[in-house]
Amino acid sequence: MKRLRRSVVPSKTVQHPVCRVCLGLGLLFMLAIAGPDASANDCRLSISQPRVDYGMLRRAELLDEQISNQPIILGKRTLQLSVVCAEPGAVALRFTGVPAGTQGFRFGRQGSFTLALKHAQVDGRAVELNSLQSTDTSTLGHLLPGQVLIAKAGGLPLTGARFSAQVEIDTYLPPDAFSVRHETVFEGQGHFEWLPGG
Repeated sequence: MKRLRRSVVPSKTVQHPVCRVCLGLGLLFMLAIAGPDASANDCRLSISQPRVDYGMLRRAELLDEQISNQPIILGKRTLQLSVVCAEPGAVALRFTGVPAGTQGFRFGRQGSFTLALKHAQVDGRAVELNSLQSTDTSTLGHLLPGQVLIAKAGGLPLTGARFSAQVEIDTYLPPDAFSVRHETVFEGQGHFEWLPGG
C-alpha cells in the first residue's frame, strides 16, 4: 500500500518556518512472474539507499533563490539499483506510487518527484529502456505512473540474469507548500517492481 503523509509537529523552539523534507523509496520488491516453476527467490532486487532525506529546509532560503510562482527544485539525488536473477529472463521494471499527473509521483500534498534510469546494463551490456505503453522517445528511461520499462538493444527486447542502473530523482514543491507555522514533514513513497518475463 502506497501512502502519502504530511504531518505537522508543534515546536515552540522553532523561530522560523522549517520544513523537513524526506522522500522515502520503500524497498518493497514485488515479483509478478508467469510460469509454474517460478518463485520469489529467483531474483533479488537491491537499492543503494532506500530512503532519501533532504534534511531541514528553511522557507526563506529556498524562496530567495526561486522565480516567483515557479516550483522549488530540491536538487537531484542519485541511487544505484540492481537486480540479480538465478535464470535469464526478459527484463521489465516499474515504479508504483501515488501519481502526480502523468510524469511523476506525489510528494506531500502538492509536490511531485520524477524517476529516470541512466546507464542501464543487462549482463554488463548497455541497453535502452523503453516503455511498453508509449512510443514517445522523449521519455526513454523514465519511470512514469502506470508504465513498464523493458530493456532493448538494437530495437529488440533482451533477456538476462543481471540488471543495473543509476536512478536519478528530481523533487519539486510549489512555493506555497512552505507556508507553514511549524516544522512540517513532506514525504513521497512508492516501490520498485521487478517483472521478469515482462
